[in-house]
Amino acid sequence: MAKYRSNLPQLSDELFLTDGGLETSMIFLKGIDLPYFAAIDLLNSQEGYDALINYYIDYIKIAKKFNTNFILESPTWRSSPDWINKLEFSPASFEILNKKAISLMEKLRQQFEDDKMKMIISGCIGPRGDGYKADNKMTVAEALEYHSQQVKLYEETEADLVSAITMNYVEEAVGIALACKQNNIPVTISFTVETDGKLPDGHTLKEAISLTEEMTDNYPAYYMINCAHTTHFMEELMKYESESWFKKIKGIRANASKKSHAELDESTELDRGDLNELSNHYSDIKKRYPQFNIFGGCCGTDHEHIHSIAENVI
Repeated sequence: MAKYRSNLPQLSDELFLTDGGLETSMIFLKGIDLPYFAAIDLLNSQEGYDALINYYIDYIKIAKKFNTNFILESPTWRSSPDWINKLEFSPASFEILNKKAISLMEKLRQQFEDDKMKMIISGCIGPRGDGYKADNKMTVAEALEYHSQQVKLYEETEADLVSAITMNYVEEAVGIALACKQNNIPVTISFTVETDGKLPDGHTLKEAISLTEEMTDNYPAYYMINCAHTTHFMEELMKYESESWFKKIKGIRANASKKSHAELDESTELDRGDLNELSNHYSDIKKRYPQFNIFGGCCGTDHEHIHSIAENVI
């Protein structure tokens, strides 16, 4: 039985940290090749498995230093059926690797959780297609059918919830949420935005969250924003801060870089951005919006970014 599935602690006002940009850290900082940007490939070797353990421990140590809770986000952003096929893994690898990823999270929780730190296990699901482009859009029904396969696997594990990360159009987010609803597992939806604060499909955050709420009978436990710099969405937050739907946004996993998604796609070097500016923006957001209690990073961020963010929000 999943430890926190029936009562997610992050729905309280307690603070939670999570990790940074897993894939960019492995590629640019560790020199590890990740085909198709898929961290799930690391579970195919002992070297990769050990690299993942060390990666998560760096962040867990930060959470312990600042006496916060921690969300263990599984390295499965690109481990849905289409990506497993692109990686040319065997058909059986889909279930084996996804469950192995959650088992790794379990081992870390068993080793590091104590009475001062709650550690939540999240089964990460990424977009079926490109994280930066709303191309080849599925209908809600298609997204429900496609993502149900991964959701069902997580329901059978110790995962406390599913995190749909880098959602760039509404129908896919809704399909994942409905798959979670059918399988009785909580879900958080994390939308990404362009430099104008809108999703790649053109919806505003207000429209995206409102439509997802309407089409799922308010099923998502909460919402997040990821894979965009804070300057890309801070004005959008201020625009809607008094509206009721806004209260369900609880977390941020920002990019280090201010570059657009198109520019990041073409980058051959890591842009770590301005660490102090980013962490100060997190602090400003936390002070202005008390419901925000989940803080991590996305592309280009590493443990130094999260340490600086923790210093500023706690």
